[in-house]
Amino acid sequence: MKVVFMGTPDFAAVTLKELVERGFGVCAVITQPDRVNARGNKVIPGAVKTYAESVGLPVYQPLSLRGGEGDEIFKKYSPDVAVVAAYGRILPPSLLSLPRLGCVNVHASLLPKYRGASPIQTAIVNGENVTGVTIMQLDEGMDTGDMLAVREVGIPPEMTAGELFEALAPVGAELLTETLIKLDAGEIIPIKQDESKATYAPMISKEAAVIDFTKSAASVVNLVRGLNPNPVARADIKGNKLKVYKAAVGETTVRPAGEAYEKDGSIAVACGDGIEVLLNEVQGEGGKRMDSAAYLRGHPIFNEE
Repeated sequence: MKVVFMGTPDFAAVTLKELVERGFGVCAVITQPDRVNARGNKVIPGAVKTYAESVGLPVYQPLSLRGGEGDEIFKKYSPDVAVVAAYGRILPPSLLSLPRLGCVNVHASLLPKYRGASPIQTAIVNGENVTGVTIMQLDEGMDTGDMLAVREVGIPPEMTAGELFEALAPVGAELLTETLIKLDAGEIIPIKQDESKATYAPMISKEAAVIDFTKSAASVVNLVRGLNPNPVARADIKGNKLKVYKAAVGETTVRPAGEAYEKDGSIAVACGDGIEVLLNEVQGEGGKRMDSAAYLRGHPIFNEE
């Protein structure tokens, strides 16, 4: 089976590696252009490119798949299937029908729930305890194509988005290879998504990363978990702009929502449901990530009132 693979970050690299090691005929890799690191102005290749080059696969990094560039790559290799995993761009309609088996996507949610760019982060932010991976046939919509296979994965209470990425990547890779074999053999009956149950997980904006302490303490903790390690939840504590990496639900409090105070060496903030949240691991502007006790030793913000 000839495969053109399309993906960019670590999650996708796990899938590509599985395809290669399982003997699928990956003939070309399409990934996004290298990004320039803001610090040091260094060019940083994506994980897919790094792995693809390490095993000698041809790599293409078009600025756009429109205008015929994607069609030229597909026609050059005549793949049986195109596999898409966290590529980061929508495929133009002209590409979808070129491979014999179409374009198959590895999506990190239980579709039709959490279509879009941030299904893993959004599942945790919303307090889900179960998510999964869906292998689907791409169509012209945003994650609207027919489902080929689904596998559930539990979300433990303290799991971060980064940890969930690591848990889902091998599940998706294994499910994909199983699905491709069955698809090629004509053993899969595609299932249409129930549009009435569709929800979306858009790109997370900087505004959405700002903690709203008028919400419940549990929802604040979920936001912190869901945005760790990227883009990271943020809070302004008495003029100290902090990135918050870890938080926990504390005890009940009569303090007004948003009031911050020191408690047992941690930064506590009253939330809208009358329960405090403890900001246990933070990073100040230009500083290092550390537990809040260490931060408070260097920034005695509650002793300056």
